[in-house]
Amino acid sequence: MRVRGRDDGRRLGTAELGAEPGERATLVQFSSAFCAPCRATRRVLNEVAGMVPGVTHVEIDAEAHLDLVRELEILKTPTVLVLDADGRVVRRAAGQPRRADVIAALGEAVRAGRTGQ
Repeated sequence: MRVRGRDDGRRLGTAELGAEPGERATLVQFSSAFCAPCRATRRVLNEVAGMVPGVTHVEIDAEAHLDLVRELEILKTPTVLVLDADGRVVRRAAGQPRRADVIAALGEAVRAGRTGQ
């Protein structure tokens, strides 16, 4: 899993996500129809979101949202964005993430949301 840091303060809300963001953090997954790692990523993100109150997992079909994919420079699926409570992109990973990495990134998002960074 390659991890990249913050996306210049970029924020995503209900309009971009197509769903309500989480109260504490949101795990955003960009997927495509025939992507096997996307299915495994979905399972990991759903599991982690289920463990932490106030965290939501939102999956976005990359092919159906090409404008957003281009704007966010999504180059492959799966790509996972971790948003803090304000919808700011705190972490970004391309490829299938490990559960421990998702939990660590989620901890960073929750801390960022509390401190308003």
